[in-house]
Amino acid sequence: MRYELLDLAEIDLPFLDEPLKAAQQQYEHEHTRAWSRTVSAYAGFVFVFPQYNWGYPAPLKNALDFLYFEWHDKPATSVTYGTRGGGKAAEQFHGVLEGLHLRPLEHRVEVVITNDDVDEAWQLRDVDAVLSPYREQVRQLDAQLLEALIDTQEGPGPDGPRS
Repeated sequence: MRYELLDLAEIDLPFLDEPLKAAQQQYEHEHTRAWSRTVSAYAGFVFVFPQYNWGYPAPLKNALDFLYFEWHDKPATSVTYGTRGGGKAAEQFHGVLEGLHLRPLEHRVEVVITNDDVDEAWQLRDVDAVLSPYREQVRQLDAQLLEALIDTQEGPGPDGPRS
């Protein structure tokens, strides 16, 4: 399995500007059509984001809201980070994943980053020291995502959809 980084800052979507709701798939703007093609090209997602004031960032919600059917039935989870790990943001976010009919995975990772872990420019002082306690959780997340992708590729069996 291969992971690719999609940086929303590089994708540069404006604040949601489509005149019709995403479920109609009648996109007026090229940036929405391009975003649709990008999301459609992926089989699953691991969303990585910070927790701000117990929520997740507005640009992420905006990017999700631009589309609807493109997200359907794709496995997804989150890796959150913050001084408390991002659990409250992850809970809100996973509710939105369900609303978009993604398949939220059981595993997610919540990385605690304290003020002592960052320098004056808010960069991690020692990436390995901060992230190494989460290696096993990341392995579990990776295994669960791979299993979900295999299930998606195999499709429904004779008794209906695979769970």
